[in-house]
Amino acid sequence: MKICIYGAGAIGGFLAAGLSRAEGAELSIIARGPHLEAIRTKGLKLIRDGEEHVAQMAASSDPADLGPQDVVFNCLKAHQSWASAEHIQPLLGPDTAVVTCQNGVPWWYFHKIGGEYEGRHLDAVDRGDRQWSLVGPERAIGCSVYPATEISEPGVIQHVYGDKFALGEPSGETTDRITKIAGMLEEGGFKAPVLDDIRSELWLKLWGNLCFNPISALTRATLDIVATDPGSRALAKSMMLEGQQIAEKLGSSFRVDVERRINGAAKVGAHRTSMLQDLEAGKPMEIDALVTAVQEMGRIVEVPTPALDSVLALVQQLARVQGLYPTYPEEA
Repeated sequence: MKICIYGAGAIGGFLAAGLSRAEGAELSIIARGPHLEAIRTKGLKLIRDGEEHVAQMAASSDPADLGPQDVVFNCLKAHQSWASAEHIQPLLGPDTAVVTCQNGVPWWYFHKIGGEYEGRHLDAVDRGDRQWSLVGPERAIGCSVYPATEISEPGVIQHVYGDKFALGEPSGETTDRITKIAGMLEEGGFKAPVLDDIRSELWLKLWGNLCFNPISALTRATLDIVATDPGSRALAKSMMLEGQQIAEKLGSSFRVDVERRINGAAKVGAHRTSMLQDLEAGKPMEIDALVTAVQEMGRIVEVPTPALDSVLALVQQLARVQGLYPTYPEEA
């Protein structure tokens, strides 16, 4: 099976290091800059539980060097995924599956959902239907990413925790392609359950991201503080309940209640959310997939989102003032 990891950063590199051990995987990666050069010259090193594993694989910044694949794992952030829709084309053959590993609401969300909302498009994550048109929703396989990893230096991935990549077809079917992909991940040492309702799984993670990320960016507070301070906890809960109404109206469900979800976040401790990390590092903030898309979905299903609207307006303003709101070519 020809597998390409598109965006071999912290999560993509972790995937690549594991899949390099899977029998029958013809593996390649798309990376750039010093990270790419380090992988080319010294291999990709994974440090996990104090042990080091160095993997060798084809690596390039140009998909044309690698050609059509059976499977592409898109490990870019949502706004980067949108921008890469043309760049990724050489990797896409007639039957290539694209596993979307982004946080937040996926651009294909309404593909195969059924009912009155079937085929709706989300401007917040797919401006101008770029990915829908160039990649195609029929290629998409959903993925909820649970591990935490980081690039400790170019070419070196440090594993922090977790090894689960939950998979699901937008239709809920258990297809041959998703079974093969899950099997390959399991050979690589990952947990890869195939779910018949990937949207509910995505919502469970998004439920926390839609509130904890922007609140932490606005306050600079770590997750334990956001989830336990009475004021920020109440605000987070209000945003989560708005999100829950939207999700349930679209047919998704939650296997834990809101208080348990917030308490679980508090137990993580003094964690700086990804949005706060991006703000502090001067990187574009991943607002649209985590928050703006939820607001847009609320408008579609006619669920009011006053708490989310207020926090979104503030974090968007913060990102714009700091020059960290992702822009699109027509806006640049």
